Amino acid sequence: MAIILLDRIVAAAAAVRQVFTGRGDVSRATWVAVIAALGVLVATVVSVVGVLRSPEELAPVTLDPPPSVGQVGTPAVGTPQGQAQPAQASPTASVPSTVTAAPPSAGSPSKTPPPDASTAPPTPAALAAEFAVEDNALLSYGAAVTISNPGSVPSERWTLTVTLPRESLRVSSVQGAQVSHDGAVWTFVPDGRSGQVPGSASVRVTFRVNGSTVGATPTACTIDGVACGGLG
Repeated sequence: MAIILLDRIVAAAAAVRQVFTGRGDVSRATWVAVIAALGVLVATVVSVVGVLRSPEELAPVTLDPPPSVGQVGTPAVGTPQGQAQPAQASPTASVPSTVTAAPPSAGSPSKTPPPDASTAPPTPAALAAEFAVEDNALLSYGAAVTISNPGSVPSERWTLTVTLPRESLRVSSVQGAQVSHDGAVWTFVPDGRSGQVPGSASVRVTFRVNGSTVGATPTACTIDGVACGGLG
């Protein structure tokens, strides 16, 4: 607006100067142009003054900024259309999948590895026995058999066999074993209390042989098939 006003003032001044300083034969058209320029100048001045007195009427029109992405959403049911609900984006929690091994069915047999030879229980050593007559009486004598374990592994089972010279001789008062006989052969086995022979230890079996003491000494004695000592 200032540039336009300055331009009109310069044009009017040039026209007036030309009229008053120019030649005396100024035409009617020139006077009309001068008067028109003055009218335009006056109109311009009036419009400028009006604008300066009421500047609020020419306030620039401002546009509302576009809505942000977070404010755009679908209105909920029962919510007025003028009130937009903000969109809420929540990440979906991922649930890890758990794989559980199915238990073996009841019908399928379980595979058990065969026992290793290195884990097998050790074998006890062979037992030894010693026969001895402890006392003599008129019609009987007392005998004892000591069963020894030379190894370090306990021996739980054993069989002691004593063969008497004739079937008329009888065995009684047995301690440390149970006895049975077949004719003149008497077999002793553990009675439960003396069933186990500890390693590097021994147990005793005692009994009495009833009958004539003359020629009544056992003719044979074995422990698990191995001959006893002390006879002869």
